[in-house]
Amino acid sequence: MSNFLNLIGRILIALLFIGGAVQKVTDPAPVQAMLLSIHVPSWLVWPLAAINLVAGIALISGPRIRVWAVLLALYCMATSYFHWQLRADPWQVTIFVKNWAIAGGLLILAAQGPGRWVWRP
Repeated sequence: MSNFLNLIGRILIALLFIGGAVQKVTDPAPVQAMLLSIHVPSWLVWPLAAINLVAGIALISGPRIRVWAVLLALYCMATSYFHWQLRADPWQVTIFVKNWAIAGGLLILAAQGPGRWVWRP
């Protein structure tokens, strides 16, 4: 049962990153604006979309999952900066907290590993 739950959890977290990749590709302007707001080149939206997609697929398939989980946890913590908007948009604070909660789940995944259900090339 724990291997099954591990896989379901990995899929659910991966969907967030795969969805983020799709969102960045289909509507890059919001992410580009966020990048420009911290003086980062807007073209970085494309590598970020690719990383989101590859990382999401890696979470589902399992190879090097511990490394991907740590990297994605750091990514979630770093990108939460954009959502710390207490006065401008209080709902963004909820996203900030969710990013940190997802990072926590990813760190648990990094500690526990992918279980038995992984694709091994």
